[in-house]
Amino acid sequence: MEVAGSTAIVFGGASGLGEATARALAEAGAEVVVADRSVDRAKEVAKDIGGGAVETDVQDPASVASAVERARASGVLRICVACAGVADPGKLLGKSGPTPVEKFRRPIEVNLVGTINCLGQSAWAMSSNEPDHEGERGVCVTTASVAAFEGQVGQVGYSASKGGVVGITLPIARELAEKGIRVATIAPGLFETPMMAGLPEKVQAALGASVPFPSRLGRPSEYADLVLHIVRNPMLNGETIRLDGAVRLPPR
Repeated sequence: MEVAGSTAIVFGGASGLGEATARALAEAGAEVVVADRSVDRAKEVAKDIGGGAVETDVQDPASVASAVERARASGVLRICVACAGVADPGKLLGKSGPTPVEKFRRPIEVNLVGTINCLGQSAWAMSSNEPDHEGERGVCVTTASVAAFEGQVGQVGYSASKGGVVGITLPIARELAEKGIRVATIAPGLFETPMMAGLPEKVQAALGASVPFPSRLGRPSEYADLVLHIVRNPMLNGETIRLDGAVRLPPR
């Protein structure tokens, strides 16, 4: 899929991995719509890259549908990147009993159901595109985490949500194959994101040192580089790619 000349929508594109992706896609020649709950920040990013911005709640089908329509108004929507997510911590058991199930509902609703929402609305729009020379109508990239495979203590809801994103990748890719739409997932390791920025600097340094090589936190631009490669490589479909410097998370 050619990036230049395509329209892309980046959910969660106002910060972190999504912002880096929005900037990289725009630099590569795409018309980019930044869809995020933080609409003021989304407008700032959009202004920098010459794109559009729309306030979006990935949990709300109507909100996502409106964002997709905004992207379609900018051109032929061929690229969707789903980066919106939360990382609410929570153990199964608290000091006085089981943790209320509502504690786990939010990350699953945002990270998993929200991703399905973004995929469904975007793929429906892409399905009416004219195919390119490879027969492609669109590419969707979703965001999981290495926590999908090595969830740590206190990551019950988060790991469940990201494991779900991994789990839907192949069946959705198989379903959309007949429409010429590819789906791939990136599972980042320890990256420089707003979530990570909330930790003390010593903790961030220790986490970076735990990565075998390169022994540092990942950079959002490296995630964005992989998105660009997925879009451009027609054989990448139905796959989850770890982007983690060979790190494997310990239990705690």
